[in-house]
Amino acid sequence: MTNCSVARYVTNMGSGAVAATYLGVCRVWLPGDDLSAIDGAASGESELVKKAAKQLELYFQGCLQQFDLPVDITLLTSFRQQVLLLTAQIPYGSVTTYAGLAKRVGSPKAARAVGGALGANPVPIIIPCHRVVASNGALTGYSGAGGILMKENLLSLEGIDFRAFKKV
Repeated sequence: MTNCSVARYVTNMGSGAVAATYLGVCRVWLPGDDLSAIDGAASGESELVKKAAKQLELYFQGCLQQFDLPVDITLLTSFRQQVLLLTAQIPYGSVTTYAGLAKRVGSPKAARAVGGALGANPVPIIIPCHRVVASNGALTGYSGAGGILMKENLLSLEGIDFRAFKKV
């Protein structure tokens, strides 16, 4: 990760890390992700990355519902950027569907492409892809560390009864 600043954060689920460029947060590693690749790969801790690490810790403590951080998703395609920017608007404690996001992005038949965009989300939690479920209510795949179990934990943290959802 060149031209990035990296900081670790600690939660009751384990340690994670966050990276930022001068444009914004560009990568979040969740508890359970392999953090060995970031050791020695950064150019120190910027104020932005320190702020991001603190906000992530507060989120995992249940003390933060909305992030106040710029994100840098400029390396993604414009479609994926649109999907992620809409996903960032899903309120804490709420869910939406892949099909609903596809409609909002102007491509109502692109639910699978929306899923692909969410699977490529480099800044999970800050852009809350865990708040997206299948149209039938199923908790489908989660690309973050821990998969569906992590998605369940995050929804539970936000007060969403994931047991009401179907599981695939």
